[in-house]
Amino acid sequence: MTTSLIGVPHLADFVKAYDVRGIVPDQLSPEVAHAIGAAFAEVVAVPDGADGVVIGHDMRPSSPELSAAFAAGVTSRGVDVTVIGLCSTDGLYYASGALNLPGAMFTASHNPARYNGIKLCRSAARPVGQDSGLAEIRDLAQWMLDGGSGLAHPAGGPGSVTTRDLLGDYAAFLRGLVDLSGSRPLKVVVDAGNGMGGHTVPAVLGTSAGLPELPLEIVPLYFELDGTFPNHEANPLDPANLVDLQAAVRQHGADIGLAFDGDADRCFVVDADGEPVSPSAVTGLVAVREIARARAGGDAEVAVVHNVISSTAVREVILESGATPVRTRVGHSFIKAEMARAGAVFGGEHSAHYYFRDFWFADTGMLAAMHVLAALGEQDRPLSELCAEYERYVASGEINSTVSDQPAVVEQVRAWAQVRGARTDELDGLTVTCPEGQSPSWWFNVRASNTEPLLRLNVEAADRETMQDVRDELLALIRAGSSQADPVDRTHDDTPNSPSTPAAGDAS
Repeated sequence: MTTSLIGVPHLADFVKAYDVRGIVPDQLSPEVAHAIGAAFAEVVAVPDGADGVVIGHDMRPSSPELSAAFAAGVTSRGVDVTVIGLCSTDGLYYASGALNLPGAMFTASHNPARYNGIKLCRSAARPVGQDSGLAEIRDLAQWMLDGGSGLAHPAGGPGSVTTRDLLGDYAAFLRGLVDLSGSRPLKVVVDAGNGMGGHTVPAVLGTSAGLPELPLEIVPLYFELDGTFPNHEANPLDPANLVDLQAAVRQHGADIGLAFDGDADRCFVVDADGEPVSPSAVTGLVAVREIARARAGGDAEVAVVHNVISSTAVREVILESGATPVRTRVGHSFIKAEMARAGAVFGGEHSAHYYFRDFWFADTGMLAAMHVLAALGEQDRPLSELCAEYERYVASGEINSTVSDQPAVVEQVRAWAQVRGARTDELDGLTVTCPEGQSPSWWFNVRASNTEPLLRLNVEAADRETMQDVRDELLALIRAGSSQADPVDRTHDDTPNSPSTPAAGDAS
């Protein structure tokens, strides 16, 4: 790890494109959190004229101390702080939207226990990323850590700190968006992975926040908040972390299984047989419901956003519902910006992030889960049959390959496509689609990691044999010479519309 001064972390090593994610305390220490808090106040809160900053944190052992240090940094610049304590990331987004305050969430999501991080937003949950303030925050915090001085003392003195419990308000708000009271009785196994789902699920789907009982029988797995993750990683898109949920769904004869990541902003779904439902299928299902809801609310024109790796079925479903599909780059800052530009009612990503206009264009796995529960509960078919209309193609999942000269390999892939008369675009990496009218149809995307010497391949086709043929031919091309595979990501191959294991920068 490089340093600026001796013993001072170099923030560029762990302040990434979308958030802060570092090892505690070598990179992310209370001193660093204090500096970032002060910089956040100077770069975001004060220029935006915000009345304060709202701060929440997850269950990691380091989160309370780090969030308190961040709060002290904010108040040192004369800005007030509202502390909401333990919450999910979408709980923090709710607070930012409902209170109209910029916010900070202390979490490293699904990363191992030695990590922690900070997700930042402006008021109304608007994203703060590398191009929207995070680089300035990083540079100002680095300057302070390196001994910089000269910031004017706040005229009114330090800000104040107040504490609020918004869990019940958050739960009631979500229930107001999706009414589950009329559902048929459902047995639901929920794997919280010792993360914040163990805090929010009892409030939203149960009665712990004082809300009326729903016709749901919740079977809890790993609801104990434990940032050391003693049972499995809190990353439900890795199939190894779904094994317990799948077994429990079958054991209890449940109708559905839900798995949340560490900060509970992503949700993954399995059906009554324990089979995974792809995030693209969930995107299609929720899109249909949100389009219908928008139409009922009087919207004449409705748009839905999806990223370049989403299944072709997503675009088809949106068009069949009479709405406009909007394709965008991978990553929450791109999705949120495009949703705001297009006024989209909903957005979905292959990494199981789901975004809602009625939730300040922010992502919330809980609300997506509620839509799936409502769709299941308002009819008698099992989830596998309900989702079959959204599972139209066969996907490889995301396959990583270590490649030293990424541009050269991408050009080889482009040449491969040109020889076959395939169509290409470069919205995010290189997307190649089979020639018009070719059957069976196929497409793939190759894109480089922003932080590692990796090329990420996603292939989808009309049938398994075609997908495998395209996949294997491309992998042979990509991995020729010194390229080296990442074997973990091959576990998703050959499943219908299979989920992918996203890059660290793609998933929270």
